[in-house]
Amino acid sequence: MKKVLYIVIGIAAIGLVAYILMNNKKKNEADTAIVGEKNASIAVRTDTIKLEKIAADYVANGNFIPLQELNFQAENSGRVVKVLVKEGSPVSIGQTLAVIKGDQLSIEVSNANAAYQNALTDSQRYENAFKTGGVTRQQLDQAKLALVNAKAKLQQANITFGDATIKSSINGIVNKKSVEPGTVVAPGTQLFELVNVSKLKLKVTVDESHIATLKVGSTVKVTASVYPDKEFTGKITFIAPKADESLNFPVEIEITNNANNDLKAGMYGTAVFTSAADQTPVLTVSRNAYVGSVSSNQVFVVNGDKVRLTKIVSGRNFGDKVEVLSGLKEGDIVVVSGQINLTDGAQISVVK
Repeated sequence: MKKVLYIVIGIAAIGLVAYILMNNKKKNEADTAIVGEKNASIAVRTDTIKLEKIAADYVANGNFIPLQELNFQAENSGRVVKVLVKEGSPVSIGQTLAVIKGDQLSIEVSNANAAYQNALTDSQRYENAFKTGGVTRQQLDQAKLALVNAKAKLQQANITFGDATIKSSINGIVNKKSVEPGTVVAPGTQLFELVNVSKLKLKVTVDESHIATLKVGSTVKVTASVYPDKEFTGKITFIAPKADESLNFPVEIEITNNANNDLKAGMYGTAVFTSAADQTPVLTVSRNAYVGSVSSNQVFVVNGDKVRLTKIVSGRNFGDKVEVLSGLKEGDIVVVSGQINLTDGAQISVVK
């Protein structure tokens, strides 16, 4: 009898354990379903589309270069006998910089001049003789040709002799002096480097979204990194008709230096391009809202607890903001973080 009782109790205990396990399983499945339902939404961050005034001064950087820069080279062989300037000396057009020994050149000028005088005398004698029939027309023509050749040789000798005196052809400053008295030079020997920094050029590149607002002749504010408190005025003198490899357009700005020539060639400069049209409020979207890149022109627009992949038309870039021409309206909410996990129609939860 006791044995049967033990068996009954055992069966009841097993049944109780099975019942408890079954209830636990159902509860776990319900909890899992709830968690799964909660995890079906994707966490994102959002931003609101709005009209705003953009301070859209466009800044471009570059280096100042001199408006004029000349490397003087020797035209003739010889020994330098005088150097009349030093590095840093201001020079003007026609000023003598150095003199190369010209004794041999002077002799050549004398010889060429003597040959010319002889040819001139012969030409005049033949001219008179031709009138009386003493010489033929051919002999007269040959005498005249000899005179022309002698004159050309004399002119060339004078030019060569003149080249022995090195003169500046620009107003500027001696940036580098490569010779000293006694230096023997040959044609092509570097003598001086002259630069004119009374005016300079700032070469910058401008992207296509801003190039349309620029015109040759427009004034531009210019600053130099070493003079943060000084402002210079420049004028656009060149806008490239073709973009470079980076799809930017080279632009040159001419700047008149101040009386102290504070700006130096090689300094780092900044051009600030201002557009009056930028004072009008424009509809903007965060650059982070774009799926992939700005060129994709696609954003996720929030609609309740879901998103809609929307095609838009973008305008100008303003740093972290982009102008919206169509596809969005003021007050629309767009996703700015978490797009990588989204598809059209996906359910979301907004993270503050």
